[in-house]
Amino acid sequence: MKTLNRFLVATAAVAAAAASPPARADIVTDWNTLAGHFITEAKLGTPPAMRVMAIVQTAVHGAIGSLPPAGTAGPDSAAMTAVAVAAANRATLAALLPAQQVAIDAAYQAALGPWSEGATPAAKVAAAVTAGERAAAQVLAARAKEAPVFAAPDTTRPHVGTPGSYVPTALPAATAWPQRTPWVMASASQFRPAAPPALTSETYARDLEEIRAVGGRASTRRSAEQTEIARFWDYSLPAIYHGVVRSVALAPGRDAAANARLFATVAQAMDDALIAVFDAKYHHGFWRPVTAIRNADIDGNDATTREANWLPLINVPMHPEYPSGHCILAGAVGAVLKAEVGSAPVKLSTTSPTAKGAARHWTSIDGFEREVAMARVWGGLHFRFTNEVSLGMGRAIGELAVQRQRQQQAAAAAPGSAAPAGHGAE
Repeated sequence: MKTLNRFLVATAAVAAAAASPPARADIVTDWNTLAGHFITEAKLGTPPAMRVMAIVQTAVHGAIGSLPPAGTAGPDSAAMTAVAVAAANRATLAALLPAQQVAIDAAYQAALGPWSEGATPAAKVAAAVTAGERAAAQVLAARAKEAPVFAAPDTTRPHVGTPGSYVPTALPAATAWPQRTPWVMASASQFRPAAPPALTSETYARDLEEIRAVGGRASTRRSAEQTEIARFWDYSLPAIYHGVVRSVALAPGRDAAANARLFATVAQAMDDALIAVFDAKYHHGFWRPVTAIRNADIDGNDATTREANWLPLINVPMHPEYPSGHCILAGAVGAVLKAEVGSAPVKLSTTSPTAKGAARHWTSIDGFEREVAMARVWGGLHFRFTNEVSLGMGRAIGELAVQRQRQQQAAAAAPGSAAPAGHGAE
């Protein structure tokens, strides 16, 4: 019942936004919220969920970019924008989340309702639908080249000591992800970091002892608030990060085109960030803190302490430790938001299902990034040195995504040029 109510509220918000005057101009943001809901309900893992959101937001950006400029479209501009955004969302979401088809169609019909029988000429409504569907088709076609990556069987070979000896049978996650086509990076390994610190180094010992003290399930050194933060960031689907982005998108004075560009840039940067992080994870194959702490007597470092029954606060994902997925995502989001707001003050917030819907707030982008990084230490999942490297990777990818979007904007603004409906798809 709660899920249904959330869907009805979100659908009503989209319909209301579509019927609002142009000054509100947050139809893109309302559909972003709804897309996050559909992705969550589809129960995708984080990597495929980020891919879906990137495709959706790229299509929305392309749809708006293919419409006549707001200043030349007259009183029908708001209607055409709302319809094109709805059509782009419906076409991409329905193709990628077929199990959610009924709910997606219901949201689409609710969004089109204000215009299907309104004063906007039917021909303009139809043209906007076509714009949205064309943008979606172009992005989906560009991404279809990845199909062999997902269709190929997983051939991961579990590490075995002595033949016949038992090894854990759960296979690592997203091993094929580095084979995907990035949105803005030249290759999956473009931002691959150097190896983590040597096990015999002071840095390694310092950070292992820190996480052993504050990241364990039975830790008495971690505060109640630190525990809450760790559980808050146990969630990693698009909705938690796009909630932060919506804090900027909903600021006064923004329009649908600016928000479409913002969400597309963020979503592409985040998707590329996960391509980069899994490339680096499986290249370095570094052990998790739980493995390191339980084997500290064999790491060659006298400054580390073995704790035989140590467990992390948060359950460990099935992939290597270095770099951190959460931190690279936070760095990517942070870099795009910094480019968007410049030196202007910000008020950021988002909510988390793993914190029972609680909200957290930040007054700086750096503060948001730092909290995500420390949450992974307090959760017992990542060393501090990993988080620092991962934030840097994410920032570099976010900055690259911003640079790519600016280049596309400049090219589209050149005399005689027009932004292709699916730009950013390659």
